[in-house]
Amino acid sequence: MTTTHAEHPQHTHVHGPTCGHVAVPHQDHVDYVHDGHLHREHDGHFDECEPTAHVEHPTHDHTHGPGCGHVAVPHNDHVDYIHDGHRHAAHDGHYDDH
Repeated sequence: MTTTHAEHPQHTHVHGPTCGHVAVPHQDHVDYVHDGHLHREHDGHFDECEPTAHVEHPTHDHTHGPGCGHVAVPHNDHVDYIHDGHRHAAHDGHYDDH
């Protein structure tokens, strides 16, 4: 899946294991939840880490929601859930991989 490379301007906070933000494993890096979106370290700065494609998660038989046992991540206007090393977002009767 492709993600955007949009630098988060004037980001003075340094994310890491003790920064206080939720860490989200994502492909070959870790994203940090900050201000309702996801940041990733890249070449000495932080980028917004957002998917650029709609990728449906096939055969997802688990329903995410409060109390489902997965970490909830506020993301823009919805909530993603960490499942199997990536984020799932409810979308039109199925889940998308983020």
